[in-house]
Amino acid sequence: MRDQPFAAEERLRLEHCSREPIRTPGRIQSHGMLFVVDSTTHQIVVASENASNYLGTQLEHPQLLEALHAGTVVDPIRVTFDGVQYDAIVHAHANRSVVEFEEAIVGVEYARTSVVNAIQQISMLTNSEELRATAAEQLRTITGFDRVMVYHFHEDGHGEIVAESRADDMEPYLGLHFPGSDIPSQARELYVSKVSRAIVHTDDPGVPLLSIDEDPVSIDLGETELRYASPYHLQYMRNMGQASTVSFSMVRDGVLVGMITCAHREVRRLPVLLRRALEVLTTQVTLQLESMAQIEMLRHEVEVRERRAALLSPLFASDDVMSALLRGSDTVLDLVPADGVAVRHGDKIYTLGVVPPIAGIRGVIDRAGDEEMATTILAQKRPDLAAFIPGFPGLLVVPLGSGNCVLFFRRELARVVEWLGNPGPDNRADPLSPRLSFSAWRESVADTAAPWGSAIQEAKDLGVALQGAMARRAEARLAELAMRDALTGLRNRRFLTENLERALQERQRPDGVSLLFVDLDGFKTINDTYGHDAGDAVIVEVARRLVSNSRSADAVARLGGDEFVIVCEHTTPDEARSIAERIVGAVGRPIDARGITVSVTASCGIVTADDAVTGALLIEAADAAMYRAKADGKNRVAV
Repeated sequence: MRDQPFAAEERLRLEHCSREPIRTPGRIQSHGMLFVVDSTTHQIVVASENASNYLGTQLEHPQLLEALHAGTVVDPIRVTFDGVQYDAIVHAHANRSVVEFEEAIVGVEYARTSVVNAIQQISMLTNSEELRATAAEQLRTITGFDRVMVYHFHEDGHGEIVAESRADDMEPYLGLHFPGSDIPSQARELYVSKVSRAIVHTDDPGVPLLSIDEDPVSIDLGETELRYASPYHLQYMRNMGQASTVSFSMVRDGVLVGMITCAHREVRRLPVLLRRALEVLTTQVTLQLESMAQIEMLRHEVEVRERRAALLSPLFASDDVMSALLRGSDTVLDLVPADGVAVRHGDKIYTLGVVPPIAGIRGVIDRAGDEEMATTILAQKRPDLAAFIPGFPGLLVVPLGSGNCVLFFRRELARVVEWLGNPGPDNRADPLSPRLSFSAWRESVADTAAPWGSAIQEAKDLGVALQGAMARRAEARLAELAMRDALTGLRNRRFLTENLERALQERQRPDGVSLLFVDLDGFKTINDTYGHDAGDAVIVEVARRLVSNSRSADAVARLGGDEFVIVCEHTTPDEARSIAERIVGAVGRPIDARGITVSVTASCGIVTADDAVTGALLIEAADAAMYRAKADGKNRVAV
């Protein structure tokens, strides 16, 4: 979300937390006992100190042995040891299995009915905010804890309390943020594999483990219920006024995206089976939130795709890329929300909205135009770029290849963030200790822009689509050029052949297809007398006159040199002759060829298609008719 003002201290705390042996504390919470059993001999090789009399003995309980041999977790099994009833949780492994015992809470029903009712109630909700709030209320009602909070973890690791249910006399925490070191990465990894975690008493010194053959500190308790808590975390809880907590993980695609934490000011313990039921409820909440997010994302993607298609569709009918992106009723800023945008296309930069000066934009492009980038804290991430565009900490760069790119800008957004206690050194006994107070603390955040969020992917998708559209447009232009004569812009022989065959296949009598073959008379003399530049000017002007004196539906093509062909569809022989005579007359008028007035005439042959003719034969027949016109004296029409 931001680069915190106490970032150095926060990094130090995260590093310190990463070294803490939270999976192997060597002790358990004292409300239970624990055995490690050799899976083959059934000997108890590790025991908690409060069950040390069993260390080295054989496990003989038939239900527990059956669970060990089954190789699956049986959760829980009601057993009795030394006259005390326990809920036993078995973690069966190939070599050594772990058996935990939590003293049964006599007379307390497991409240499965109330959990089922809560699941049924929340399953009907379709609003994420209401869902989180209802889940917090339901868990507080079911558990009896003083406070229930729903956390959401942001991409940068820090958390936010997005829902809360609390006793009336408790300070509200809703909407407050907390740093990532409150729940460091290795703790989050445990919360992914172990989806609930109960800490029954923050003043509990715990019970050490004893072993007959290994150091108890090496025993991995990561998946157990009774694992002793980190001293740092216990102090954190005490500073918050919490005696007991139980937390439930919200996991999506193997990532911890949130948590539901229940906290109580007095010692309070929930039965195992109730915790399992609440794990199911939390999973239901997570799935519903994911479903809502997916539906919203799909709806948004459809809207964005439609806007992107509408934005790019003009590119196929126009060479003006910038008008399509920046000048229409819908622009690129309707697709990717930003204060302004700059597009580099070729050697030019085009802008829309509120943007930095062009010189600053060029400076950024010269240094970062070829790399993808998305930041809201440019001065901290790339101070070299921030110097060019002060006041715009939000920068999103989308390369388009060949030196082209799109840059989106967002201006500084001054805002206030409320934290769950001042994260700075003034609120800690030392840099590595937990915060002393958790009262809301406000921080003014500067030099940042609004988060880009989904706009990053939308900008990338736009870049891919834009490159594709421009490539297809370039291909279409190449294909178009392949069908045109470079000098006159008329259709060429290739186009003529393809178009003529199509016309012959589609013709319907009594309308037919007529072909006019036009050849200039004495054109070589112009080239020899005035040079090829003058000759080219004559060819260009003749081409213009052929087009202007043909019908709009007629196809005019240059075969090469001074030979032209006109395809007239749906034309009678009389209509074709009229067009030919008009063309011959137009060509015969004087021509200004680069300041030199010259005269040239044309001979025209006409042929009309019959049912058996092909395009090649039709051209050959028209060519023969044209030579008859020349033989008859030139500057005339012959059939």
